[in-house]
Amino acid sequence: MKLHTLNPQTSFVQSNSMAFSTGIRLLRCYHHQFTFTAIPSRFSGLRKASSELRFLSSVTPSRKHVRPVSARRKVTEEEVGEEGNGSVVLRDRDGNEGGGGERIVHTELHKEATEAYMSYAMSVLLGRALPDVRDGLKPVHRRILYAMHELGLSSKKPYKKSARVVGEVLGKFHPHGDNAVYDSLVRMAQDFSLRSPLIRGHGNFGSIDADPPAAMRYTECRLEALTEAMLLADLEQNTVDFVPNFDNSQKEPSLLPARIPNLLLNGASGIAVGMATNIPPHNLGELVDALSALIHNPEATLQELLEYMPGPDFPTGGIIMGNIGILEAYRTGRGRVVIRGKTDIELLDAKTKRAAIIIQEIPYQTNKASLVEKIADLVENKTLEGVSDIRDESDRSGMRVVIELKRGSDPAIVLNNLYRLTPLQSSFSCNMVGILNGQPKLMGLKELLQAFLDFRCSVVERRAKYKLSQAQERNHIVEGIIIGLDNLDEVINTIRKASSHALATANLRKEFELTEKQAEAILDISLRRLTALERNKFVDEGKSLRTQISKLEELLSSEKQILQLIEEEALEIKDKYFTPRRSQLEDTDSGDLEDIDVIPNEEMLLAISEKGYVKRMKPDTFNLQNRGTIGKSVGKLRVNDAMSDFLVCRAHDKVLYFSDKGTVYSSPAYKIPECSRTAAGTPLIQILSLSDGERITSIIPVSDFAGDQYLVMLTVNGYIKKVSLNYFASIRSTGIIAIQLVPGDELKWVKCCSNNDFVAMASLNGMVILTPCANIRALGRNTRGSVAMRLKDGDKVASMDIIPDALQKELDVTLAVHQRNKRSMNGPWLLFVSESGYGKRVPVSRFRTSPLNRVGLIGYKFSSEDRLAAVFVVGFSFGEDGESDEQVVLVSQSGTVNRIKVRDISIQSRYARGVILMRLEHAGKIQSASLISAADADSDSDPEVEDGAAVEA
Repeated sequence: MKLHTLNPQTSFVQSNSMAFSTGIRLLRCYHHQFTFTAIPSRFSGLRKASSELRFLSSVTPSRKHVRPVSARRKVTEEEVGEEGNGSVVLRDRDGNEGGGGERIVHTELHKEATEAYMSYAMSVLLGRALPDVRDGLKPVHRRILYAMHELGLSSKKPYKKSARVVGEVLGKFHPHGDNAVYDSLVRMAQDFSLRSPLIRGHGNFGSIDADPPAAMRYTECRLEALTEAMLLADLEQNTVDFVPNFDNSQKEPSLLPARIPNLLLNGASGIAVGMATNIPPHNLGELVDALSALIHNPEATLQELLEYMPGPDFPTGGIIMGNIGILEAYRTGRGRVVIRGKTDIELLDAKTKRAAIIIQEIPYQTNKASLVEKIADLVENKTLEGVSDIRDESDRSGMRVVIELKRGSDPAIVLNNLYRLTPLQSSFSCNMVGILNGQPKLMGLKELLQAFLDFRCSVVERRAKYKLSQAQERNHIVEGIIIGLDNLDEVINTIRKASSHALATANLRKEFELTEKQAEAILDISLRRLTALERNKFVDEGKSLRTQISKLEELLSSEKQILQLIEEEALEIKDKYFTPRRSQLEDTDSGDLEDIDVIPNEEMLLAISEKGYVKRMKPDTFNLQNRGTIGKSVGKLRVNDAMSDFLVCRAHDKVLYFSDKGTVYSSPAYKIPECSRTAAGTPLIQILSLSDGERITSIIPVSDFAGDQYLVMLTVNGYIKKVSLNYFASIRSTGIIAIQLVPGDELKWVKCCSNNDFVAMASLNGMVILTPCANIRALGRNTRGSVAMRLKDGDKVASMDIIPDALQKELDVTLAVHQRNKRSMNGPWLLFVSESGYGKRVPVSRFRTSPLNRVGLIGYKFSSEDRLAAVFVVGFSFGEDGESDEQVVLVSQSGTVNRIKVRDISIQSRYARGVILMRLEHAGKIQSASLISAADADSDSDPEVEDGAAVEA
């Protein structure tokens, strides 16, 4: 919250109710002594009777004190002057305006109210809500700790009732409600509220479920050892100022002599008048290390300090997401830290693959019981899906909230939904405001540490001066005693001759040149200390005192030694009370969740029609069928529409849409609406910014834009080029140029490859070219490319596929075998699909590689009415019998889909006609074909009966 200086002209408007009542109370206190005459203003024309006012107290006093207050108005304009702007004139009881005995105070009501309200606001800021930067405590916390110190409730003493402590604080130092004091005491004893608790509690002090603590008459408490070492050490050595308490009957410390910055150690939160504070807790060891770094290098930057103290350390643990908010908070004093609960995934049943999410830690200041209730409500309302049961198994050993998932639910998706919908992920808004030099101030990390160092320097200096004065005083007395012991007989005779104590003192001072204190010390010494052995003890004590005095004087004269002592004392506390960090730091940009984080990365089927309709379906929509069957309908199509492409991808993939005009568009796969098999689909114009008449001809799903990957583009007229995939990582909504086309040409095929892969191209007439991808020169986006195939008249490019590098070794072995055995039919193979529904597999070894711009080899011998529809490289995966374990999905022009096993397609020669893959008597021609891996086949479900679907043959 930004600090503002209250403007006297606007503060009254902003707090008119409280300010006006404050001003009225100020005026009311004088009603029995003065009469009030209002200076005339623009309302001076009112009748005098209407201006008679009476201000009465809310508590009616005795009648002899009640006196009416007259508000008189002047009738002459000369007497108005500059006081006519709502000013008030105070008169004495006789109403005198001039002459002797006059007591007039001119003031304005809004100014008086403003000053009174500002006084109240500062009282709240300094006396209640905001902690002091130096010891990190609010007055109530400071008074509780001091009262316990005075009661002797040290860490080694027995516990005492909390009611005893509360009564001590109320009666001596803090005249407020007992609940406020007890609540503050309870919080200082809760290990889930403070990173390093200051009070050791015995009994029920509440829980992380927001259970209330037991009444103060039941609980007991005492100080923690850390509190004594960190805050209360050296309190009696004049290290801090003591001020009178509320009734001036006792003294209380204005500060505690903290040895480490407690404000950063345990943090603070509070709401005052016009401002608030919210400081996160930190780890003790890291805090001391950062303080030491600042001592050694006062010019240390924030980045250097962050090497020692990388971020907050919350008592409830959790995971801090990213460091952007931390940097901003440490730099300016304000920032937002995102915290996630710590979770784990446990497998409940290996057969059914049911899992459970185990919540082990929750964000700071999060109510665990409310969190569990919130999750249960979301599950009941069906807002949170995939959860079957939730229970809290937390005990003394730690936190454990079990969220059992349904079969098939993705734990990562459910967990991301929990982060997004529940307080399992929350933010801590840092607002590091503290009291410095009597004024509230917003400070960053380095400023807070420097302010503490300045305070600690003054504490060490005051302690050294106190010890020095004590040592000097004692040394002065010891020197006098030694003089007396050296002249023992004369001292005894002098004392025996004296008739009184005063005379003996005077004679000793005169005869031995002693001070009054030295003479008194000699007179007070006991006879048993007059031995020679006791004299040696006094001599040794004198030497020790002189050494101590020398060291203290040296310390006070050297700022370097003071800082070194501060560091040593801080390191001593660190070595004794250090605990490991609880909150983990995760190096991410932000903890904000996007849509992709809560969407399962499942496989999906994308179907696109010629007219630009796209739909997303589940992978089990089309069950496996036999070769030669009719297939199942892909759904309703528009008039004169036909299927264009059919592919398999994942929900998190980025889909690149390539149009016939050479433009590429991009959209996440999950943004395509999911629909049933029979639905018509969504127009691509609603997803992409397509121009008029532009058609999408090729789709490439990309999961990672790797630097060694390329896109190979092939046009209808046979131009080919290779472009790095990195060029398409960021595509604007209106699309970018993928290839430069000549008039009459269209971009038709796009495939992803690497330099080690091979490209297989085929024409409509069945001519095939096999060439390495490395032979295709990598070009920029706005280029045309080179000629891929030398086509005969009437022939065009029909299809293209990639032979991956994974098959290269196998292909080399196959080629070597083929040289010895011309009839080898081993894979990999080229799968040919004709427009009439025929197909076959031909071993790749039957084709030799060749450069671009060649006619190629015959791959399929078509009849005059048939042409090539698609070509694929198969043989990526094999079953137990050594046959291909892949499947092919065929889509006809009318939208009928057939999904068959590749192994059912026979292996034939380059000149063979092939076998029937799909009957097309009433379904037109094959429009598109897609290859599905063996993993997709494992996810198939049983065949389902759907209305409108074509029956199997």
